[in-house]
Amino acid sequence: MKLGRKITGGKYHARRKKKHHEKKNQERPVILGENKSKKIRPTGGKRKTILLKANTVNLLVKGKIQKANIKNVIETPQNRFLARQNRLVKSAIIETSLGKAKITNRPSQEGMVNAILVD
Repeated sequence: MKLGRKITGGKYHARRKKKHHEKKNQERPVILGENKSKKIRPTGGKRKTILLKANTVNLLVKGKIQKANIKNVIETPQNRFLARQNRLVKSAIIETSLGKAKITNRPSQEGMVNAILVD
């Protein structure tokens, strides 16, 4: 059966269009590369900085924050193919200049990459 069709083959006509708050947001994958961000206006009128590309991370080492360079994405628990594409997502294990680290925030929502040192 085709989606949106009756058994007879006729079309189901939508009762109404989707309202603005019902529409799906555009996916914004954060990939490894030269830092690139963008400002958007979410619902409520405020301004939000989102990240598109990143190569630096705010790393928590022994209770102190240090900036480090991201070398590679080692693994992602959500989907192993995201690691192959070097996508930065929450709880991904990354290789940095200071060692392995785990991303603790959502870079696509917050405009920065925060992580804690794993070993």
